[in-house]
Amino acid sequence: MRIAETVARPSTRTSRLVTVQVAHRSADASSGRLLPPATRGRIPTRRDPIRLILLSVSAAALTLSAASSWAAADVSPNQPADVARPAFDKNSPFYFDGTILRQTLENYLDRSVTMGYFLVPGKPEGYEFPYKDDDIRLIRNVGAKFIGRSIYRWGQESRLNDPAFFAYAKKMVDAVHAFDPEVIFQGCLFEQVSADVNNLKIPAWVFTDFGLPVEDRTFSCDAIIKRQGRGSNRPGGRGRVPIINNLETQLWFYCLAVSYINVGCEAFHLGQVGLIGAEDRDLKFYSEFLAKVRAYAKTHARRHLVLMDGHVPSGGMVKDGVSLLDFNSFPLRIKAVPEKPCEAVLEVGRLDALFKRSKGCTSPSGWRCESLPYLVEFDNFGRSRTPNVADNQTIFVWGWDEISWFALQPEEYRNHWLRYAYDWIKRTDPNGHLQMPVTRMISCPNQPLRTYFANTKSPACPVGYSQEETIKKIWNHE
Repeated sequence: MRIAETVARPSTRTSRLVTVQVAHRSADASSGRLLPPATRGRIPTRRDPIRLILLSVSAAALTLSAASSWAAADVSPNQPADVARPAFDKNSPFYFDGTILRQTLENYLDRSVTMGYFLVPGKPEGYEFPYKDDDIRLIRNVGAKFIGRSIYRWGQESRLNDPAFFAYAKKMVDAVHAFDPEVIFQGCLFEQVSADVNNLKIPAWVFTDFGLPVEDRTFSCDAIIKRQGRGSNRPGGRGRVPIINNLETQLWFYCLAVSYINVGCEAFHLGQVGLIGAEDRDLKFYSEFLAKVRAYAKTHARRHLVLMDGHVPSGGMVKDGVSLLDFNSFPLRIKAVPEKPCEAVLEVGRLDALFKRSKGCTSPSGWRCESLPYLVEFDNFGRSRTPNVADNQTIFVWGWDEISWFALQPEEYRNHWLRYAYDWIKRTDPNGHLQMPVTRMISCPNQPLRTYFANTKSPACPVGYSQEETIKKIWNHE
């Protein structure tokens, strides 16, 4: 199988970047060496031929070794170095390092937004997001602190062969951190993988970090989705579910997690963990895998921690009294009001809604709680066969997924409903927090981009739905 040449042949510029990576990544310690301190930053001249030869040899060695270090070179060339980390304000209500207090966590959840694919270049899944400059402006204007679903793959896994993918993500992270270094970006390890992952080469460091012999091969979709007693099921056009018990799934998720951390992500949404963990009833495989990701973050993440969540219809992921997740999350499960066309409400006990059901536990940071904090979001999952019909026996809202129903409402009602939902959650279950919708794909007729944008409608974002100022006022208690 032919693999993109860029994976195996890093440029001279990439090799220079690798010299920085090796000092901070123990798994790559054998793949290259830093130049002696006296030679770094000094350009040899013709009057220094021996030094020139030594530097040339060192650069060549690094170039060769970089070929086996995909994440450190092409995938995420800007792995954060301790000396480059910003000085965070220890008196800030958003300060954390290594662990996080419950109040600090909830401060972030209270300023959380969904901004799908914010860090992703091109046209993921065929969608376009051409207003990134205005998105950055929005983040600053509303004071968002947690950018949910900002980078992930839902198919098109081989795009990760292109070094420009992570270079773009790092550029976007840096653009936001330039005015607010406390902002958290969330990557996703989702319940979907497609056959295109067969075209993605496994970086050598993934094998090394798992204590496995390095293999020159691509990921195997069949090995990721195989089920006990069911053989290996080939994925259809929309892909299949990775199974966490499979070593190949752990290699795949680890590759994503490390690469996302290296561009500056500090949180992971794990998707539908019940599907991914369908054969991991005692959470053995999940707990071991997540511990491995946390260990990497402890050394390499910007603040030595990644916050993890997942959709938990059962109320949590708790093993031996300790949550594997830092917070829970779930769709809102909005309920239609049949006697009031197109209107809807929130309700405790609506199907599998999470309100008042988030399990008590000890958090990964060590504090005990009777109910773990959680996010609820406007989910997207398509339309029913009967759009615009109220059927509260299903998860659809008037025949639409949650964000599509929301996008179909008049602007005034959208603004009203955000205030209603925010206040209802605070009053009904203070452990819950509303994740504000900012960028999310929808399945209802709208502008050609097929996406809901909360941005204020303007020449900078002509398809904005204009909830931006309402979000800002809600958060500022105006």
